[in-house]
Order: sequence, then structure tokens, then C-alpha cells
Amino acid sequence: MMKNPYQSYSNTQAMTATPGELTLMLFNGAIRFLKQASIGLEDKDYETVNTNLLKAQNILLELMSTLKMEYEVAQGLMPLYQFMYEQLVQANIKKNQTPIQDVIGLLEELRDTWNEAIKLARVQQAGGARVASGNGA
Repeated sequence: MMKNPYQSYSNTQAMTATPGELTLMLFNGAIRFLKQASIGLEDKDYETVNTNLLKAQNILLELMSTLKMEYEVAQGLMPLYQFMYEQLVQANIKKNQTPIQDVIGLLEELRDTWNEAIKLARVQQAGGARVASGNGA
């Protein structure tokens, strides 16, 4: 049986990603699933809504389980992740669009912030590598 090239690419991307890039992929996945749930809600396709909300909830559970609580930022993220999770549970029970859109907005902000942090870390790492090799200014 022929493998799906997109799936192969996605698997390779996940296997070679840094922890920061994996977190970014989780944010993107959750946003994608929530947008699919939102469309399903508009179409009154409740199976699609349920399936995609559960996928997004599972991603939030994964994000919660990987937090290192000894860091202050993790202590701030945990209640936010819990809030988003609870919002999605309520959205699924009540078939309500508002909490889905609210969580999409929060996840997009987190994703964008995380993406900027990754870029900054790369720049700092590259600068440190230049200094260590004697090529620094």
C-alpha cells in the first residue's frame, strides 16, 4: 500500500522538531481542529464537532502534561490551558460557537508569541555560536 506523502512529511517533521517546534505544531493542530469543529457546528454536523473538539481537548491535555511546573511561566499557563479545556467541554455539551472562537483566539495569541520566542532563541543561539567560534563582533 502506498504511503500518503503528506503523512510521511508530517511524521518526519515531528521526529526532527525541537521541543519548541513541537509545541508550535500542537498549537497549530488545536487551532485547525477548532476551526473544523466551528464549521461542523455551522453545518449542524455534530459528529464532526465532537470529534474535532475532542482532538483539540487532547492537545490541551498534552500541553498541560508537558509543563514543567518549576518554571513561573508554566504556573501561568496551566490555569489558561485548564480554562480553555473547560470552555471546549462546555462548547461540546451546549453546541455553542462562542467558546470555540474564544479558545481559537487565545491559542492564536499563544502560538504567535511562541513562534516569536522560537525566532528569538534561534537568533540568540546563532549569536552565541558566532562568539564561541571566534566570529563574534
